[in-house]
Amino acid sequence: MKTKLLKNYESAVGVLRKFSDLPLLIMRLILAYGFWGTGMMKWKNIEGVAEWFGSLGIPFPTLNAYLAATTEIVGVIFLILGLAVRIISVPLMIVMLVAIFTVHLHNGFEAGNNGFEIPLYYLIMLFTLFIYGGGKISLDNVLRRAV
Repeated sequence: MKTKLLKNYESAVGVLRKFSDLPLLIMRLILAYGFWGTGMMKWKNIEGVAEWFGSLGIPFPTLNAYLAATTEIVGVIFLILGLAVRIISVPLMIVMLVAIFTVHLHNGFEAGNNGFEIPLYYLIMLFTLFIYGGGKISLDNVLRRAV
């Protein structure tokens, strides 16, 4: 009985392994969608964002507003394509850490209170992509196989 149960379990795990790269694709697309909204919001009002950054005590607020907006939009493109996923994850994680420590941390955890919940989830997903890369469903994988 135990052997049959173990064989069924191993068979199910084998089927699931065929889909192991799907979560990486889904994470990339969800992150891209999220960063698109914030990146475009920053670009549409870059002067206002720079003023806000200055009020938060962020040094060189205009430069950092442009850097954050550019990082988010470039990140969207790279995440969708699955190109240089590990590399783009690093500056996006930095953007999330800055957001957590300058805006969200003092509001607590809960997203409903503008807490750090959502940026933390983004950070965890980006860290996962940093460790695992974009997966088989990515331009990185296509380029790696072509070389």
